[in-house]
Order: sequence, then structure tokens, then C-alpha cells
Amino acid sequence: MKIQGKMFLWLSLFILIMAVVYGVWSKEPVGTTALFLGFGLSVMIGYYLAFTAKRVDEMAQDNLEADVADEAGELGFFSPHSWQPLSLGIGGALAFMGVIFGWWLMYFSAPIIVIGLWGWVYEYYRGENQNQ
Repeated sequence: MKIQGKMFLWLSLFILIMAVVYGVWSKEPVGTTALFLGFGLSVMIGYYLAFTAKRVDEMAQDNLEADVADEAGELGFFSPHSWQPLSLGIGGALAFMGVIFGWWLMYFSAPIIVIGLWGWVYEYYRGENQNQ
């Protein structure tokens, strides 16, 4: 985690320099504000990662002598055959199109999103994959 903290802090320095350069050259307040907010977010993430790196064990990426296999292990369970991300993607696309074309599309996208979330949460509570 130590290297990620350093990367975010260096990124925040770069974003700060670009925000100042952009603000001076363009005199455009919205983009300058967005860059300064990006700087703030990058500093927060970098500080958090650097702060927690002191309190956790050293990870493989912090050791220069580490191999790729040193960080190997269980990462979690990922469903190999789930259709729920497709319904969430379709519902999300319709929701974002609702922002563009008209809020009435939210009436169609909200049920699709709710069905996708419900199915994703309860995917392994019913059917042939129960108790996996």
C-alpha cells in the first residue's frame, strides 16, 4: 500500500500544477475548479493509503525482492454465469439516457435496475445454485 500512497501523492502534485497552468491560461472557472477538486481527492486518497500502510503488514508490492506468486491467493468468489450485470447495464444506460432525453425514461429504467439488483443480491439464495 505504500507505493499506491506515493503514486496518488505524486499524481496530486501533477494535478495541482496542471490546475494552476490551466487556470492561468484559460481563465475558465469550471475546469479549474474541477482540477482543484481532483487534486483534493487525490490528496485524500494518497494520504489515506500512506496512513494505513504504516498500520498493516507489508504487502508484496512494497518488497523489491518479491515474486508475483507472493501475492497469490483467494481473491473472492465471482459468479461465472450471472445475467444480473447485463440487466444493471441496460437499466443504467436507460437511466443515463433519461438524463439526456427526458426524465420519463426513469420510469422504465428504475424497475430494470431494481430487478437487476434484487437478482444479484439473491442470486445464490434460490435455484440450482443455492448454498454455494
